[in-house]
Amino acid sequence: MAALGWLTPRRRSATARSVLAGEASAEAARKSSQDTQDDAQFPVHGDEKAAAFFDLDNTVMQGAALFHFGRGLYKRKFFETRELARFAWQQAWFRLAGIEDPEHMQEARDSALSIVKGHRVSELQSIGEEIYDEYMAERIWPGTRALAQAHLDAGQKVWLVTAAPVEIAQVIARRLGLTGALGTVAESVDGVYTGKLVGEPLHGPAKAEAVRALASAEGLDLSRCAAYSDSHNDIPMLSLVGHPYAINPDAKLRRHARDLDWRLRDYRTGRKAAKVGIPAAAGVGAVAGGTAAAIALHRRRR
Repeated sequence: MAALGWLTPRRRSATARSVLAGEASAEAARKSSQDTQDDAQFPVHGDEKAAAFFDLDNTVMQGAALFHFGRGLYKRKFFETRELARFAWQQAWFRLAGIEDPEHMQEARDSALSIVKGHRVSELQSIGEEIYDEYMAERIWPGTRALAQAHLDAGQKVWLVTAAPVEIAQVIARRLGLTGALGTVAESVDGVYTGKLVGEPLHGPAKAEAVRALASAEGLDLSRCAAYSDSHNDIPMLSLVGHPYAINPDAKLRRHARDLDWRLRDYRTGRKAAKVGIPAAAGVGAVAGGTAAAIALHRRRR
């Protein structure tokens, strides 16, 4: 799938593996979807050239999807207690710090790949449905969910973009009524995981490449699209679109967003950030929902 190079210049940090990961994710997202604001002018109703891209971890959902997934696999005897302890520590650090630690994320991805190696893709998809109900559904930020719904109500497609496995991302997108999901693609042969990735994890520049590839395939005008994230790691993705939003931003993203006059919203406190920008259709419900979500506590598994 050819990336739309003329539409938005590619950042130098994008590598060949980033491009491969992004294009593989875009292809998986389109296949899956086929199978199954500061002013009132945005989103524009019925604008077929516009879409919205939402980061998942700490933007749409409290915590990291990969760690919740690991907890669910442990419950199903996929791995030992010591590996669960590592998942739990990494998740606790992520929730307290509010930012992604590259070493923790790499360890989590390596663990997940070794755990699923030899299992069927269909098995993990089925288990993903159960894990969503057990650990993820109650952690969706209502405020961000309202933003996504505003785009859907305006007739626009809405995609999750995450480093989590694409199979899990697709479950979450489907449960939320979104168009589909871009996620990390694990290699499989005859429906069985090999323990390898296609390219690299969909993180940082790879996310931007996935959005670029999907926009090319879908005929989108990225200058009319929106993107939402909490992490400075997603600045490459946010910089692709004409309407970038910083949601529950980490310190680096908050500074960057303020410097560039991007819209900000923080649902962890229910307060308006320095500059608020939400589509008009989200309304007061988004604020109320965000406040309710902020007081939800993560119960520690014994």
